[in-house]
Amino acid sequence: MPTLLVLSRADVAALMDYPAYVEAVEAAFRAAASGAALAPPAAGFQVPGGSYHAKGAVLLSGDPPVVAIKLNGNYPGNPVTNGLPTVQGVIYLADATDGRPLALMDSIEVTINRTGAATTLAARHLARPDSKVATVCGAGVQGRIQAIAIAAALRLETIHLWDIRPDAAASLARELAVALRLDVRPSNDLAIGSASDVIVTCTSARAPFLTAELVRPGTFIAATGADNPHKSEIDPLLYAATRAVVDSLAQCAEIGNLRHALAVGAVTTGHVHATLGEIVAGRKPGRTDSRQITLFDSTGLGLQDVAAAAGVYRRALARGVGARLAI
Repeated sequence: MPTLLVLSRADVAALMDYPAYVEAVEAAFRAAASGAALAPPAAGFQVPGGSYHAKGAVLLSGDPPVVAIKLNGNYPGNPVTNGLPTVQGVIYLADATDGRPLALMDSIEVTINRTGAATTLAARHLARPDSKVATVCGAGVQGRIQAIAIAAALRLETIHLWDIRPDAAASLARELAVALRLDVRPSNDLAIGSASDVIVTCTSARAPFLTAELVRPGTFIAATGADNPHKSEIDPLLYAATRAVVDSLAQCAEIGNLRHALAVGAVTTGHVHATLGEIVAGRKPGRTDSRQITLFDSTGLGLQDVAAAAGVYRRALARGVGARLAI
């Protein structure tokens, strides 16, 4: 009898470590560049107090080839009002050859780690190899994984953490200093970015706050917070001054920081240098000049979800993890 494997958040967390996410996401971007993976733009809508988005993709290079569809709810008020995580959702995984359902898993760990994995890949190609100082804007769940992401790609010495909630920045700085064995400092002044080699934005801001005067030549910017049409972190004039790389041109034009730069006429889509998949696959170069300001506009793709979910599923089968439901 056909069965569906059900995996809890705890199951998923135990099955995949961060390097495995980076490996899976890198393979997926390479597959996309060769046509062996497809990911249409996300679909989303607003609800009172939050929003939902659905992302899907097919990965044809796996055994078996798989399709994944992720439905996530985003409720920014959850941590304060009811103690729940901001993101709530599930990923449905199916065999792409015949549509057979394979698994249903909690999406939180996958979403967190695959987002960080894309930043790690981007940093490897777009940051200066001698980067030592980073600023992370946002001290939430993504702030934590983004700090891990850039530390995995570069030999950093110092990370500054900035957040509109100074207590959150201070708390996360203490945690990361121990976890990463780095000098991690909370900062009340975003101007610290002007002395940084890497700047990561991972906030829920609805108005751009990172402007050109806060960024020095040679900086790599990973803009990861804008994942719906209402969010915006990067000033359009700064966007225009960068060598811009996107995860998906179509999706960034709809929901990323690119959307806002296009809306005011600061850039056209022709300003975008490449997709991350093209760079990972070696089809286009990453950084070519030590003084370039490089930007990764990251909106999160179903491509990343399907690759990560397939990795979780394979490990669950091998280790006998999860509950089986007859279908």
